[in-house]
Order: sequence, then C-alpha cells, then structure tokens
Amino acid sequence: MKKTFILLALCMGTFSFLDAKLSTPSIIGPNMVLQRGQPCPIWGWATPNASINLTFAGKNYRTKANQQGDWKIKLDPLEASFNQRTMIITEGPTNGFSRVRKNFSNQLKNEAGSLVYENILVGEVWLCSGQSNMEWGVSSSDDSDLETLSANYPNIRLISVPRVGTQIPQRDFEGSWEAVNQQSSASFSAVGYYFGRRLHKILQVPVGLIDNSWGGSACEAWVPNNFLKVHPIAQPYLREWGEKVKNYDFNALTKAFDEKLSKWKLSKAKDSTARAPRPPRNILTGQHRPANLYNGVLNPIIGYGIKGAIWYQGESNAGRAHSYREIFPLMVQSWRQAWGQGDFSFYWTQLADFRSESTSPNDSTWAELRESQTISLKKLNHSGEAVIIDAGEGRDIHPRNKQIVANRLLRHALAKDYGQKIPHESPRYDSMKIKGSKIMINFNHAGAGLYCFDSKTPTGFTICGEDQKFVWASAKLIGKESVEVWADSVSTPIAVRYAWADNPVCNLYRRDGSVTLPVTPFRTDDFPLTTMGK
Repeated sequence: MKKTFILLALCMGTFSFLDAKLSTPSIIGPNMVLQRGQPCPIWGWATPNASINLTFAGKNYRTKANQQGDWKIKLDPLEASFNQRTMIITEGPTNGFSRVRKNFSNQLKNEAGSLVYENILVGEVWLCSGQSNMEWGVSSSDDSDLETLSANYPNIRLISVPRVGTQIPQRDFEGSWEAVNQQSSASFSAVGYYFGRRLHKILQVPVGLIDNSWGGSACEAWVPNNFLKVHPIAQPYLREWGEKVKNYDFNALTKAFDEKLSKWKLSKAKDSTARAPRPPRNILTGQHRPANLYNGVLNPIIGYGIKGAIWYQGESNAGRAHSYREIFPLMVQSWRQAWGQGDFSFYWTQLADFRSESTSPNDSTWAELRESQTISLKKLNHSGEAVIIDAGEGRDIHPRNKQIVANRLLRHALAKDYGQKIPHESPRYDSMKIKGSKIMINFNHAGAGLYCFDSKTPTGFTICGEDQKFVWASAKLIGKESVEVWADSVSTPIAVRYAWADNPVCNLYRRDGSVTLPVTPFRTDDFPLTTMGK
C-alpha cells in the first residue's frame, strides 16, 4: 500500500494544512513492523517550524519541525501485537487536536495534509546486511521451489534498500514494506528470510526484516569517512582510493565503450558469435569506495528501531584480512553510535570453505580473514559468530545452503536476546600445553563434548617446530574439551593450527544431542601473516 496523502478542512476546529511537504522516509510507512519494548523513532520532513501531530496505538504525540523542516517523534515502548494498527501524522496546529481526533479519526483517513499508514505491526526487527552471500535470494538457495511454495507469512514483513553508492549521505530510498508471499520472498535475502521465519515461529510475534546488502562490497565502504580518516589501519586503503579518484575518467571509459560497441555491431553481421563488449562500471559509485555504502544504503535507515543486525561479508576483504580485525569492529561501532540506541546485537557469519583443497599446509588469506572475524568477538560486546567451515562449496563462493547459515546465526539471537537455553557458540581455542613431542589443545564452549564427524579421529590439524614449517598432524580426543596433536616428523613442536586453509578438510565439532557446531578455525602461533600492512 502506498503512502496516502490527504487534504482537509474540518468544520469543527480550524486545521490549516498549507503545505504538501509533510513526508517520511520509505523505511516508515504502511505494513512496517515496529520494534517492541523500546522507544521507536518516527521522523520525516515538513514545512519549516510546522507543528507535527502523530497518533498511534491510542496515544497522541506532538513535536515541531525545525527551521529546515526536519522533525522526529519517539513512540513509547509497545508490546508485540498482531493487531493491524494505523498511524496518522498531520502537519498543523495542535490546539484541540487530541479532543477532535477522538471524534474524527475516521474522517482523517479521508482528508489531505495527513499521512495515513495502515497495517502496522509490533514485533522484532532485524537488519540483514553484508555482501552477496547475504544478498543471495531465496530463489537461488537450496530447495528454493519448496521454500517459495511455502512462503505465506502475512506477519513477516520485508523491505529492501536499492543499491546507491555515494559520498553524499542519502536521506531516503525507493522501497516499501511487503508481507511475505511467494513473490516478495523469492528475491529477498535467503539468510535473512530463513532467520526471520524461524524467529517468527519460535517467538510467535511479528517480524520485520530490512535488507541492504550489496554483492562484492568491501567493509570499508560501510564505514563513514570521519571514522576511516582518523584510524591508522585504514590509511593504505584510503590512499589507494585517493589515487583512483584522482585518475579515474568514467566519461573516457564510456566513450571507449561506445566505440567498441559500434565496431561490434558492424562485425556482428559477419560473425554472429562475436561477443558484445561490456559496458564500464563507474567505480566511483560502486561498492568498494570507502563510505559509499554507509552513505547510500545505510544512512537512510539509521535510527529506525531494530533489535539487532546479522552480517555476512568478508570475501572482498580477504586480501586485507589482517586489517579487518580493526576495520570490522570500527564499522560496527560507527553503526551503533549513529543509531543512538546503544550497543544493539550484532551477529556475523564467518567465511565458509571455498576454492580447492590444499595438498599441503600453506598460507591462506581466507584463514587470516576468519581469524580477524573471530578476534572481533573480543572487541565487540553483544556479538556472536556463526562458524560455517563445513557449509561451503569449493567451486562456488556462494554456498546454496543458506538455511544452515541462518540457523547458526539464529542460535546466537535466541540465546543472547531471547533467553533460550540452546547451544549457540562454536568451540574456540582456549590454551595449549607442550608435552614432549605433543601439544595438548584445550577448547572452551565445548558443550557436552567434542565430536569427530565421519571418523573416530580429528582431522584438519597441522603442527610445526622452530623452523615454522607446518606439516599435517595426527590428533586424538582427550576428554570432552581437549585434543592431543603430534607429528612423527616434528620432535619439538611449538605451534598448532586447525582448519587453516581456504578450503580445509576438518571434522571437529561440539555435539549436544542432535546439535553439532563446528570448531572455530584457529592458530596458536603469532607468526607474521601474509596480509599484514595491506
């Protein structure tokens, strides 16, 4: 349903709506879900200095637009509700408004100078963000036919933010809230949808999902410039982009493309197999330029009441994996600060396994990125990491099994935000102890105990001596929380690594009944990484 603009002159009490500028951003409108249990900001624009009146859920709110016409009202906290409520916003005098509203609320729906937003629910709202693996739609995930056929959830609402990359903060976007059906779910983030659907079923409350992901995006593009410019770790990337901006001529590239296209059209008559040239992409408005996405697809929704965010990104930062341990927490901190609702929950997906399996232990930028993601847990409160080292596809950077990704993210939310006592943390390396030619590795978050999938012995471990040359290692479970690691060729070991590869062969989990969660990839050493300084 579109926003409804209404013209009015009530006989009882004089209401003068002289200007049609009253509006709100697209994130606020019909079919939206408001976050329960916290003050929800409602904001927009109007005639400068105009009085703004808002009615919702039996309450009246008033404020005044500033000299630029900006206004904001915070709704009182509400309980979850499936009642389809209507919000009415008017611009004009406030004297007598409450009294008249009681008698004429129905007339207001048919008058102008007001905004009438219907079918509003109150429940849980989550932001779904990142790059292509978050953007990946339901129609492209596992069992997409069954998932689409069963997509009928009128109390789950979706909204997507279009791709806009810019250095200028945007205040709005083209989009609207929709209920989940076969059509609306098909192109929506699969991870987001599966997360929200199960959350809706478990909590039995309405759920709102906001998707602003952008395939191939760099983490730095999601961080505002004022945060990047003062952080030393961001300087190499900023300098790189400074040179790109200085020397980039999109008009020249477009002209060259037009010439190639003309030649192709002429040659096509002689050779039907000739491929058309690709039009150039303007990198200045793309998803890698620092701050572009913060300004273009995040800023228009900043401040909307949410419970938290789920995030799936990192592939584009693998070449700068070491800096990610600072850039990613910086990003989260910048979002939380801008939102102004405290340290909302933030859960991310660690990179899946990808590329060919290694025949020998070696360096891996993807392993380094995974380590940076795990290190971020120590820097960010109210956070969690979904480990999916077992869910990837070597030949495809986009694993189709988005259900398992959503489930592991959801476990964090259910345990940390909704008080469900369920397994949610993957085991993580805790400590090591060298015992002669062997190293004992101890884990935390091991649950009911460690478990080897498809084998009685752990695989995926490497070990090294003073030469820092890792070799494949043998391993054995010791009790519920420890693994003993050794290699016959290493008599005096000093360090161990696990699942340290782009696409590691590994099989260690925690098992709690029917629930299994993979052990987090790790290293015990602090040897220099290949991505340091990048």
